[in-house]
Amino acid sequence: MSAQKFKKHHNKFIMPLHMNHLSGRMLRMPPKAGKSREILLLYGHHASLERMFGIAENFNKYGGVTIPDLPGFGGMDSFYTIESEPTLDNFADYLASFVKLQYNRRQVTIVGTSFSFMIVTRMLQKYPQLIKRVDLLVSFAGFAHRDDFRFKPLPYWSLRTLAAVTARPIPARIFRYTVLNKWSITLGYKLVANSHTKMKGADKDMLKQRIAYEIELWHMNDVRTRMKTITQMLTADLCGKQIDLPLYHVSVPDDRYFNNKVVEQHMRIIFNDFQDMPCKIIGHMPTVVATAKEANPFIPLRLRKLLSE
Repeated sequence: MSAQKFKKHHNKFIMPLHMNHLSGRMLRMPPKAGKSREILLLYGHHASLERMFGIAENFNKYGGVTIPDLPGFGGMDSFYTIESEPTLDNFADYLASFVKLQYNRRQVTIVGTSFSFMIVTRMLQKYPQLIKRVDLLVSFAGFAHRDDFRFKPLPYWSLRTLAAVTARPIPARIFRYTVLNKWSITLGYKLVANSHTKMKGADKDMLKQRIAYEIELWHMNDVRTRMKTITQMLTADLCGKQIDLPLYHVSVPDDRYFNNKVVEQHMRIIFNDFQDMPCKIIGHMPTVVATAKEANPFIPLRLRKLLSE
């Protein structure tokens, strides 16, 4: 499929989204004949509707799939545009409003990826009346506590400091047009192309394509929102309130960000049951997932069986 046809194929499922005075986009794949399950799929910290397209196609085999943009991500307006801040509580409020509007009183399967699973967790803690509406809760490499990260002290505090500084308006703008310009990003990825899980193994043309897509992802997400949410991830502790739901957690073996054993310990504190389902990918999340076939390794057989019920 040519790039133009591929984009056209994407666009027929993407529509405008206007929520709480914020404008973005939403991907919607209707359920196929004989399928009644509704699946709310949420992307992570470095993603877009296009990046999730192949995963959405895969889930679409089991029901209708909806992916909303998150404020400040995927090109959507940020909370700062309405004189608010991208706090976890504000994301939880936004998501709760979306669930109530999109699904009314229907049951929904929720799949949260990485950072967005924190939003889902906080939403269910803050709005416990929504718990009974969730028929299946899935975490894709999700986490709930700062200690889930593998970071050693020096990189941890370096990242926290950088995030705190560049979450401010002027430093964020300087950071965007110096460190995050296309030349700096290209050079950075080329320097680590042989070792970075997203880049290694790619030939010259594929490497160019992957870097171009990474540039697009870095540029479509609001810098201040990205940095503010990094601080929240690095200071998170969602273990203070329990959620009466079982959790099905898709883990990544040798995840470069999270210690899976520690993640499990914290998830068991929050949820009434925890089932680990390792998937067949390397690293954390790949750079581009274009088709349903390429997304197959993300969805373990056990999760497929649950979705088919």
